[in-house]
Amino acid sequence: MSEDRIEQPSDASAAIPVAPAAPAASPANVQRQRASQLAQALRQELQRAVLGQDAVIDDLLTALLAGGHVLVEGVPGLGKTLLVRALASCFGGEFSRIQFTPDLMPSDVTGHAVYDLQSEQFKLRKGPVFTNLLLADEINRAPAKTQAALLEVMQERQVTLEGRALPVPQPFLVLATQNPIEQEGTYPLPEAELDRFMLKLRMDYPQAAEEINLVRQVTRSAKADMLEVTPLRTLLQAKDILALQKIASDLALDEQVLDYAVRIARATRNWPGLSIGAGPRASIALVRCGRARALLRGGDFVLPDDIKGCALAVLRHRVRLAPELDIEGISVDQLLQQLLDQVPAPRL
Repeated sequence: MSEDRIEQPSDASAAIPVAPAAPAASPANVQRQRASQLAQALRQELQRAVLGQDAVIDDLLTALLAGGHVLVEGVPGLGKTLLVRALASCFGGEFSRIQFTPDLMPSDVTGHAVYDLQSEQFKLRKGPVFTNLLLADEINRAPAKTQAALLEVMQERQVTLEGRALPVPQPFLVLATQNPIEQEGTYPLPEAELDRFMLKLRMDYPQAAEEINLVRQVTRSAKADMLEVTPLRTLLQAKDILALQKIASDLALDEQVLDYAVRIARATRNWPGLSIGAGPRASIALVRCGRARALLRGGDFVLPDDIKGCALAVLRHRVRLAPELDIEGISVDQLLQQLLDQVPAPRL
């Protein structure tokens, strides 16, 4: 009589259950991680040159990733121009600077046609606006006619010269500075131009410890009261910025978060104390900046906090305070903060 036997596996390891292998990261996730690491490396470089302004640096990088223009406001000596020069040092593309003055003409910004005696023809001479990063320094010192020279290029990324529409290099960002306390010899920016700036940043005085560190580093420099920006590493080329902007625009956005951004912008239009509210450009800017901030923090999708975190910079130049509140000394930021506290955020 044959005896039934259970055959044992010849390989002892075959009897041990093997855990399934972890799924490989998708190419999109790898791209996002690398983009976030590159953005954070850029942040660290800028923090080496501009001390005590970490929040402003984050907002500037948000606008860079979102592809929007920036207006930087602050009293003299806080490093507004230095911030833009530091960003230009980390960027391998073209950089131009225009010092806005009362006698600046629109053709000094956009360019003009000149007559060539040899060819006996008019030739177009492009202005400094044909660049990737344009620093419009003290933009409110030029009259309205010269300020209006930026309207077309800021919105349409092109300049019309002698009846020809000439595109500017991509990416194209206008980084403008202005002094909020000096009124003599300045011209307020028109509402149409203010609305073309994605963010309005306010640079405040640094904290005591940060100012001590700032003074220590500046006094080691041979250039009077300037920090050196030449040692900064060049981390980005034009194509890299375009790639980062594309990755940011593809980040997942829940419909509830989109609705939250629109509700914030719409709330400004009938909020007590605001005589003028924000238009649809504000809703668009909130979503674009929310995606950029999500990429900057290394996230895979946009959180309501990403929208809320950039709301003040998106809205403060698009709304107007009622005269009675202005007389009482209430600021636009205080009123907008009350609005943000009362607009309910979605729970994801």
